[in-house]
Amino acid sequence: MIRLMLAGALLFGSLELAAAQTTLRVGDQKGNSQAVMEAAGVLKDLPYKIEWKEFPAAAPLLEALSAGAIETGLVGDAPFTFAAASGAPVKAIAAIRQTREGLAILVPENSPIKSFGDLRGKKIATGRGSIGHQLILAALEKNSWTASDVQIAFLAPSDAKIAYTQGSVDAWSTWEPYVSQEEVLFKSRRIITSEGLTPGLSFQVARPDAIRDKRAELTDFIRRLTAARAWSLNNVDSYAATWGRLMNIPTAVPQNWLSRAKIRIAPIDDGVVADEQSTIDLYFRWGLIKQKLDAAEIVDRSFADAIAKAGL
Repeated sequence: MIRLMLAGALLFGSLELAAAQTTLRVGDQKGNSQAVMEAAGVLKDLPYKIEWKEFPAAAPLLEALSAGAIETGLVGDAPFTFAAASGAPVKAIAAIRQTREGLAILVPENSPIKSFGDLRGKKIATGRGSIGHQLILAALEKNSWTASDVQIAFLAPSDAKIAYTQGSVDAWSTWEPYVSQEEVLFKSRRIITSEGLTPGLSFQVARPDAIRDKRAELTDFIRRLTAARAWSLNNVDSYAATWGRLMNIPTAVPQNWLSRAKIRIAPIDDGVVADEQSTIDLYFRWGLIKQKLDAAEIVDRSFADAIAKAGL
């Protein structure tokens, strides 16, 4: 019955695309959107083709978007802000809301570090401009520390994992599914999460020319993704199984992640704009961006109707 409801919600938006087969090039991180859409069964009978491209983090995804290699993709609010401030051709067209437990600073199981306060003078790995970097800055502010109170090692996720495992850094500020992978498979501990510190937003972003030239495809894709996320809230086991199969990672990892994340798609509204402005302001205060952006100018609210109709 749920699948029939999803099909009905999506059908009306697909008819306008039936006349011509086009290709939408979509960037994804660790099987995120693709896995949930496959698990929910919303990728059937597409009137266009999706060309999926997998990325380990938001930074390379945004580089591909800027270069025109992809037209839309999923990124965190922090790297999106960094890209927009650099002049990249990118707009947020939908928001992804979730609990903030999956953005965390990790330490090994046997580490003597018990809290953020124990990190003074210690080395933390994260990606420059990433949501992990955002978490460190927010935690520094909350504790009235300066940038020199910790050492930040800017590393891509694969390199950060190696440094963390080998003990070259004391902690790793990272996001899902890396957090659950470390917790479940290697017994790492979260000493701080982003609860109460950062908005915890992610965005489906798109190039302005794709918004103009492939609006029908993007609208249909957002509608299907919204429906899939709504389905996943009550079908964590199915989603986790599909994700684990796609990523060749034990199902216990996505089960840990998804059971607490409660991921859903939200329209770009005043609340989202306000939260994005807080991220912009944080980056501006720390000098990571040189001009204070207006969040309202780097988002596109025109997909809100499609999200509302697909949310069931």
